[in-house]
Amino acid sequence: MNGKIRIRHIYKATELKRFGKLEGKYHHMGETHSGGDTMRIVFEDENGKWLALMVWGSACYHLRPRDEYIGWNMALRRARQKLVLNNRRFTILAKPGTHPNLASQCLGLALRELPRMWLRKFHYRPLLAETFCDINHSPGTCYKAANWIPLGVTKGFSRVNRQECDFYIPNDDPKTIWVAPFARDAVELLNSPNLPDECLEGAHCDADGVLPVSPAQAESLYEAMRGVRDWRDDNKSIPAASMLSIVVMAMMSGANSVKAVWRFGERLTMAQRRQLCLRHDKDKFGKPLKAYFKVPSYVTFYKFLKKLDLADFGEKLSAWLQSQEGTLPRRLALDGKFVKEVMGVVSMVDCETGAPVAVASSRRKEGTVGECELPKGQKLIRDQDLTNALVCADALHGQQDTARAILDANGDYLLQIKENQKTILRNAENVAKAREPNGVKKK
Repeated sequence: MNGKIRIRHIYKATELKRFGKLEGKYHHMGETHSGGDTMRIVFEDENGKWLALMVWGSACYHLRPRDEYIGWNMALRRARQKLVLNNRRFTILAKPGTHPNLASQCLGLALRELPRMWLRKFHYRPLLAETFCDINHSPGTCYKAANWIPLGVTKGFSRVNRQECDFYIPNDDPKTIWVAPFARDAVELLNSPNLPDECLEGAHCDADGVLPVSPAQAESLYEAMRGVRDWRDDNKSIPAASMLSIVVMAMMSGANSVKAVWRFGERLTMAQRRQLCLRHDKDKFGKPLKAYFKVPSYVTFYKFLKKLDLADFGEKLSAWLQSQEGTLPRRLALDGKFVKEVMGVVSMVDCETGAPVAVASSRRKEGTVGECELPKGQKLIRDQDLTNALVCADALHGQQDTARAILDANGDYLLQIKENQKTILRNAENVAKAREPNGVKKK
């Protein structure tokens, strides 16, 4: 409630039919037809009389002023776009003068109540609102009165999608852009690596066509992967370098299973697929489809990676990473990334720049011998000069042999300890208790 005005989400067929008729009659753009997550709400007086209508739905696909205001890059925009809601229609039904400041009151009430209503229906809480105001019909005074933020004027183009190809056409109808946060820390949260639990359901969008490297680096990665030994004797229609390039970039993007690698490949654009030398798909008559490049199937990835020469792959990948030092978006620590049950990479990366320093191949996460992360990580340490370096690692590497290897390489270490490492944890706690907060031993 807000004084004598209340907000309500409608869903009954009879009310939706009435809503559409009123919107078509009183809004200059007519009735809206929305896809995806959409909510139609009404504002009523104490007697249940409808005073205004609103339609909320998916945010604008690409809006430079909004993205700059948030501080989004392309990957974040694609992944978290559902957390921004677009006020697609706002229709005032009350006669002018009967409810002073009705428009700004409705906008303010929507900003306060909509996140709760949206969470209840769609199971995620939005963080930011956006809308467009037609310059020829309204200067947007009500948005200003409700503390919305103006971001400028659109360029007057409309997005058109035809057969998975986006393009834009001029509409000669520029509009003012307004945004409003649903919470004070909305912009901070939209950029945060750790979203609140109630926002997570709306942050699972796939970043189609977004690579963790530049096009030139993707090309050089492909050339480096061409040197990896291909174990297949026949059926080499898909180059090994193409598959390995996809695997490396998928793992850099967080993929940890063969399915995730395959999905990453499926999201590549046709231009990216062509650059990685993927083959043309064929139609039902066996003729090549010149405009479509096929990504290997899940089974193809799985079978290929299962028999891959990991030592050869690790050597070629390390050489490529070192050639790209200082140019890759990387992070530092000693850690393993695995495509579950088939292969993995143990990396040492620079914390400040995020740049990989060296990598080693592995087969399993757990274990203390063979091709497991722990011994592979220790070997990786012994092969480095760690002078003036601090090496961080998770509890899996919280071992005496790891710490000794770092010290032997002239480095320092900061290793995580968990409760199941009782002896190490007890010794660490005793050391901590024996020291003052400033690090000086007690007398």
